[in-house]
Amino acid sequence: MRVIRIPTTPLMLVSAFWASGLYAQTSAPFSSGDFYHLSLAELGQVEISIATGNSTPLDRAPATATVISASEIQAMGARNLNEVLETVPGLHVSLSSLSRLDSVYSIRGIHTGLNPQVLLMLNGVPVQYNAQGGRPTLFRLPVTSIDRVEVIRGPGSAVYGADAYAGVINVITKDAGAIDATRMGGGVGSFNTRDLWLQTASEWNDIGIALSVAYQESDGDDQRRVSTDLQSALDAALGTDVSLAPGALSTRYNLLDTHLALTSERVQFNLWNWYSRDAGVGAGAAQALDPAGRDDSNLWLGDLTYRFNSDTSVWDNSIRTSYFHYDQESQFVLLPPGTELLIGNDGNIDFQNPVGLVKFTDGYLGRPGGLAKDAQLDLVSIYNGWDLHRLRLAVGSRYQSIAPREQKNFGPGVIEGTESVVDGALTDVSHTPNVFLPDSSRTIRYLSIQDEWQLARALQFTAGIRHDDYSDFGTTTNPRMALVWTASNELTTKLLFASAFRAPSFTEQFSKNNPVSLGNPDLQPEQIDTAELSFAYSFAPDLIANLTLFEYRAKDMIEFIQDENSTTKTADNARDQDGRGFELELNWKPSSALYFSSSYSQQDARDAYTDSLIPDAPGQQLKANINWEFSPRWFVHGQLNWVGDRQRAATDLRADISDYTLVNVTLRRKKITPNLDVSLALRNLTDEDAREPSSGEIADDYPLESRSVWLELRYNFN
Repeated sequence: MRVIRIPTTPLMLVSAFWASGLYAQTSAPFSSGDFYHLSLAELGQVEISIATGNSTPLDRAPATATVISASEIQAMGARNLNEVLETVPGLHVSLSSLSRLDSVYSIRGIHTGLNPQVLLMLNGVPVQYNAQGGRPTLFRLPVTSIDRVEVIRGPGSAVYGADAYAGVINVITKDAGAIDATRMGGGVGSFNTRDLWLQTASEWNDIGIALSVAYQESDGDDQRRVSTDLQSALDAALGTDVSLAPGALSTRYNLLDTHLALTSERVQFNLWNWYSRDAGVGAGAAQALDPAGRDDSNLWLGDLTYRFNSDTSVWDNSIRTSYFHYDQESQFVLLPPGTELLIGNDGNIDFQNPVGLVKFTDGYLGRPGGLAKDAQLDLVSIYNGWDLHRLRLAVGSRYQSIAPREQKNFGPGVIEGTESVVDGALTDVSHTPNVFLPDSSRTIRYLSIQDEWQLARALQFTAGIRHDDYSDFGTTTNPRMALVWTASNELTTKLLFASAFRAPSFTEQFSKNNPVSLGNPDLQPEQIDTAELSFAYSFAPDLIANLTLFEYRAKDMIEFIQDENSTTKTADNARDQDGRGFELELNWKPSSALYFSSSYSQQDARDAYTDSLIPDAPGQQLKANINWEFSPRWFVHGQLNWVGDRQRAATDLRADISDYTLVNVTLRRKKITPNLDVSLALRNLTDEDAREPSSGEIADDYPLESRSVWLELRYNFN
């Protein structure tokens, strides 16, 4: 059992000292409405629920938080969640070198290939692929159904449990109250990209019904080319010539996203289906170009919340049940047709103890997949009967399982390594000891308590703790404390401390029959302690600045460590990481027609033992956004995003990773006819050769999309 941990880093000690003398006050709730019609003071009153599990005004929330509304999303011309998140201060959307160019949400130097340290939720329900711990594979969420996005940078395990480690993202979808008309839209753009969407709402017997549907497809940018890959190195070593490099990354996609919401006075029901087919596999599952490879996913998520009490009761009791069903299958040409490989007696690649040289005439082929399920039940009680306290109690249970399946033309139970030639015939090893991952499951139970206490007129104290009990690795307990002090009408100070954990994934625990990575059932959860000190100062009603200082110690981080005298790596709690830095935000709104926001963030994250900088994570970021109504119903939105100071691993001798600056511009015309809106977006306006860091097999890093243009029409039927 892990006990509650008390931090000892310098900023945390300073934070504890300051905590003894602060004072705060509460604020009345405020609805977000149209973002660009609100003053900066009104924006601070926009309600956010992610910080505490209760609705709290943003400027008093005990967290470093950001809220992005639907009107902001439309103004910036974003088409998917990643483009929205890239505007959040201190958050960078990178690309995974481990999983087919999956998105990595890099926060404060916590930057890993599968990115399980950031919890994504949809309407408060986790969206996780338990095989790898992070989000579903090649996850791309259209923005059509999004009402707002809430983000906290920093831990959230005291409320949300596992994986709310570096940050938490809650996507809140539109219900009938958020859709005032039936709308339809569509767009076309570069790379043969096409979108079509519809949203509508109605009421039946006092039940609000909302439906959002979005279809998106693209061939991907064929100018995103790399010069070498893993097969290039194999060709050089074995005298073959079959690599597909130089060639383009495979970034096509084709998806259908459907959301249904039913709401009444006491009941909220959400049903979501995300169906992706024939998605390109980026640089290839083995970092060898694979234009024929594909990924197919079918995700269902349903949640039902029932509220027991009326608005006049001092108790607000609710129960929620949710069910996550994710069926995923990939078809990989791991290495191209004609590849020749040294194979061991287990049928896997083995350069140290081979038993034969095998030619794979149709390629080194794998078809892994599986069905992941996640069922959850939560009971939440909020007591409002005291003048100075709001008490939140929560208890719940969760069951996660995965049933993997696999077909392949290599590995144990398929070949022995003595064959001279292997063709493309696949052997089904599902439900046998030779599959890549056994059927796995776990049960989680938790109990949490949180008190929001009005210590004085100007001082609010929030304290909470959550205890989780896992059937596979044991228990973990995570506290949080926060003080929000309104020193004056101009200055608000927040002092925050929180602990969090990240549970090992099924792959990290039980992976087997893999030529590269093996699981370790003895893994313990990753742990982190974070302290933050934040200042919000209003220089004038139209000019507000926010400064957040942070420091953390991450412990027992899981990495795959090279096994002695073997080609494999085994998962282990191998690394501790120390990080510190700051995030500075400036918001200026001189009129309702002009809004400017900017942020600069800097972080220094290092290995606690070697003191070397954490590779790939941006050391600095600069972001700027402007929205201007320069003529009635004409809007222009500009974005600038500079990413810099990314380091290579100490063992990586390649040249430094280049900084880059991206510029996006969106021009909108509202009501070009009474019911029609038009927008034109240019992304990467300067055609910057922007790249995200790759593994060593892709020597010249992963290029981002080149300049693109996007035209969209929106039609209002009411």
